[in-house]
Amino acid sequence: MKTYLEIILNLKTMKKIIFLLIGILLIVSNVAISNERSDEDKGTKDKTQSIYCSPDLFYLSQQWTSRYCELNQGSNIDLIKANPVEFNEIFNTETSLGIISDRYIKSIDNGSIWITLVGREVIVPIINLNNPLINEIDQQGISRQDLTGIFDNSQAMGWESLLESEEKTTMNYYFVKDDQIRSEISKYINSDIIQFKGIEVSDSKELVKSVQNDPNALGFCELTDVLKSNNQELIDNIKLLPIDKNGNGKIDYSENIYNNLNDFMRGVWIGKYPKELINEIYIVSNGIPKSEKNIALIKWILKDGQNMLNRNGFSELALGERLSKLEKINYTDSFKTVTNDQYAYYKLLFLTIILAAALLASGIIINIIIKRRKNDPGLHKSSALGHQKIINESSLSLPKGLYFDKTHTWAFMEKEGIVRVGIDDFLHHITGPFTRIKMRNPGDSVTKNEYLFSLIQDGKQLNIYAPFSGKIIDTNEILVTNPTLINSSPYNEGWIYKIEPSNWSREIQFLKMAGSYKEWLKAEFLRIKDFLSATTSTKTAELNFIAYQEGGELKDNVLKDFGPEVWEDFQKHFIDTSIMS
Repeated sequence: MKTYLEIILNLKTMKKIIFLLIGILLIVSNVAISNERSDEDKGTKDKTQSIYCSPDLFYLSQQWTSRYCELNQGSNIDLIKANPVEFNEIFNTETSLGIISDRYIKSIDNGSIWITLVGREVIVPIINLNNPLINEIDQQGISRQDLTGIFDNSQAMGWESLLESEEKTTMNYYFVKDDQIRSEISKYINSDIIQFKGIEVSDSKELVKSVQNDPNALGFCELTDVLKSNNQELIDNIKLLPIDKNGNGKIDYSENIYNNLNDFMRGVWIGKYPKELINEIYIVSNGIPKSEKNIALIKWILKDGQNMLNRNGFSELALGERLSKLEKINYTDSFKTVTNDQYAYYKLLFLTIILAAALLASGIIINIIIKRRKNDPGLHKSSALGHQKIINESSLSLPKGLYFDKTHTWAFMEKEGIVRVGIDDFLHHITGPFTRIKMRNPGDSVTKNEYLFSLIQDGKQLNIYAPFSGKIIDTNEILVTNPTLINSSPYNEGWIYKIEPSNWSREIQFLKMAGSYKEWLKAEFLRIKDFLSATTSTKTAELNFIAYQEGGELKDNVLKDFGPEVWEDFQKHFIDTSIMS
């Protein structure tokens, strides 16, 4: 009888032959398709590319398209300024690209719209670095309510009235008659600012200069107005006014983004800065872009085109943000239509069937070998050495009979009508062992999608939201001293709350059973791979090793060795978005 080693060696030889044949077939197919594509390109080479833009972005769009055509000989772009009504008509009938701002994006009534962020305009409150109460300002910040109080008061106010300080000061508010900035401020404070007593200046340059020279000054301007030429730091004697976003009277750790420009820009990206003071710039299309010309333009805007944002009063995207979006564009590019020729279509379909059959055959053989190896304790032990556990949707435990929510929580109704709640297998495998949990108190009422508890790992934290509404009846007190039960037994000893539901019959409709939840998790695994690819590509190869096992599979506890910044990004893109979808 052949040894296992001989079987495995023969299997490897078979796999090499199979993949060699597949590779040859694909090369032949690609040559044929490339020839067909080149014939198709010849017919479209001289066609003009139509790009639409909203009125407020015409000058920026003009510079982008002009520069792009200069760098790409043969490109011909027709830039068309469109109002909101025209945008809506265009993107219900055409597949051209549009460059559009936050102010106009809501005018497009099209459920199939494809959209990607390419830049933003950030309105910032600025003060003088020598403000007499600068320490108090750094510690307490200024809340939305504070600003509303300033602008609703027709009388001049002092900084001490906002900071509970005994030191008397004045506050000199400088403003430019800029309807756009006034509109953004009014939107943020939800109040008309006409009444506030201030000092009018001619333009943004004079406003910034006035704040530089006045220790008691306050003003609002675009972020690019206060950047040095290298765009890496603020100009002299200017400080961004810290905003107490949650209104609790202090600048918390999660709000502390004002120490340097990099921290601030990253804070804007992950949602730590008021969204009302941000006007974002998007590229949109009616459906996923398929034209090579359109995809090439989008990539250029996300790369070299970013350099043109600052000089036009807009802010570049953070590096990690850009790489994440480029990753998605590359993914889209790889699946764009190759040709309309029916022959090429059927040829590609035929090759795909051959590929699938070959992989299926090799998979069956591998499965047989693996099963035999598992039955040999000695062999199984030796093969496990040096390999870390991987995670995917198939490796997770999702017990039947439980309801699952996109917040990565589960719910199970017991006989007496009380619902037990915990976290799913996905979340604790992604994060690793928890060192602490913060829970709400028995008797607290919670609403669906409201904050429910926090999971902590050595200072890194995720906030989890309620999958349904109700009243907390009991908490699992064992978790206070033994939080790792959440990891080792998430569906049994690691339960977190018992909740008496208040709207169960309606809210249960939004929960998923194990089968459909497993299908949803497939997309989550793809998203987290994209997320980690963007994260590791901005850091070191060592982090890439931390995230992935050989073959591109995610390692168990993949976030364990990442810092709080990555956890905050995960919170925003995977936990917070779950309550908005």
